[in-house]
Amino acid sequence: MAERQQRLVDILLKDPAVDNISSFIGVDGTNTTLNSGRIQINLKPLEVRKESATAVIRRLQPKLEGVEGIQLFLQPLQDLTVEDRVSRTEFQYSLEDPDPVELAKYTRMMVSELGKESVVTDVASDLQDQGLGAQLVIDRDTAARLGIAMADVDNTLYDAFGQRQVSTIFTQLNQYHVVMEVGQSFQTDPATLNNLYVKSGNGTQVPLSMLAHWEQSSAQLSIGHQGQFPSTVISFNLAPGKALGDAVNAVNRIEQRIQMPSAINASFQGTAAAFQTSLSNEPLLILAALITVYIVLGVLYESYIHPITIISSLPSAGVGALLALLITHTEFSVIALIGIILLIGIVQKNAIMMIDFALQAERNEGKTAEAAIFQACQLRFRPIIMTTMAAMLGGLPLALGGGVGAELRMPLGVTIVGGLILSQLLTLYTVPVTYLYFDKLAQRLKPRELNISHEQQPASAD
Repeated sequence: MAERQQRLVDILLKDPAVDNISSFIGVDGTNTTLNSGRIQINLKPLEVRKESATAVIRRLQPKLEGVEGIQLFLQPLQDLTVEDRVSRTEFQYSLEDPDPVELAKYTRMMVSELGKESVVTDVASDLQDQGLGAQLVIDRDTAARLGIAMADVDNTLYDAFGQRQVSTIFTQLNQYHVVMEVGQSFQTDPATLNNLYVKSGNGTQVPLSMLAHWEQSSAQLSIGHQGQFPSTVISFNLAPGKALGDAVNAVNRIEQRIQMPSAINASFQGTAAAFQTSLSNEPLLILAALITVYIVLGVLYESYIHPITIISSLPSAGVGALLALLITHTEFSVIALIGIILLIGIVQKNAIMMIDFALQAERNEGKTAEAAIFQACQLRFRPIIMTTMAAMLGGLPLALGGGVGAELRMPLGVTIVGGLILSQLLTLYTVPVTYLYFDKLAQRLKPRELNISHEQQPASAD
């Protein structure tokens, strides 16, 4: 294991983007078996390597696949994460089943089918059921003739391999436990079972080989649990240019295709589970936010129509932010979503400044809707440009800056700058048009007044 892992380290250190490496082998808080290890790769600053961590991983993977006898799974370290367990790759999907045999069968089927999908890469699982095991088969009839009970066989095996404490040595300062077991050189050799002796009913020592034989079998190196039942974790990375939603849909299709039994409980974990949860309630949250904004603006302007004019300026900001992310090849992350939410408030401010002035001009000065919104665009153009430029220039250091943590801040700056540029170009033209359209609609919806006239007839004199 050390020799093969060193080959991986040699390849990694030759990459110009790698600064230094820490390598670990064996059982620790993360690794549960001796045939696994960890490598922590520290990259050079972004302004030096000029590429993202994901791009470095894609360049290293073909080189690392050529090392025989070992496989390395790479994933970028996330600044913000909701994972509660460590897996070989980034996104997790778990299977839980009381039957370990059935669990192993469908885990292998899921890994095989998921590996055929083009939306995911580096599919792996923590199932390790190909370890060597020795199963002791006891001839109970022979044991009964010799007067040997099963408890005697259990005690003999525990004396040899169970680290039985047989005594305690006390000193003036400390105490030491005396443990009985076979030598270390015999503990990993199944042939040791042939050299053990069991005490029979008449007190003689009987070789264990007279009443039992051992058979070689496969065994699990580790058994994971989720709650009370055995579980396995299938992990995967996203293919270049693919979204997490595509991977979730692919996993759901495979789950239906292989028709897993009802005893298996399958669910996403970590980031993938948070993604599913957010999808379930995100439309309701957005709808509630829009209704709240509509109510507040409706109370402010005493109108049912003009709040819609202000809300109509929001799509341009979202489109601009998404276009900026596509142009800069930046992933739509949680930080980018925060930037879009901040952008909504800034863009709404522009529409509010124009609509508020236009309504005041209509109500106080008696101007028509067209004259009022035209004057609002002229008089509010300078403050709108100044506030927009202040916000956009404030986001430029985030979008263009480097240093430690630049990858985390960059999506926030990109969304703010891109959204403000497009929304500024569009809202100055779309908001007046929308205002006039909804003003005409409001005039049509007003109840028409009925003009009733009458004439007084002259009285006739008799």
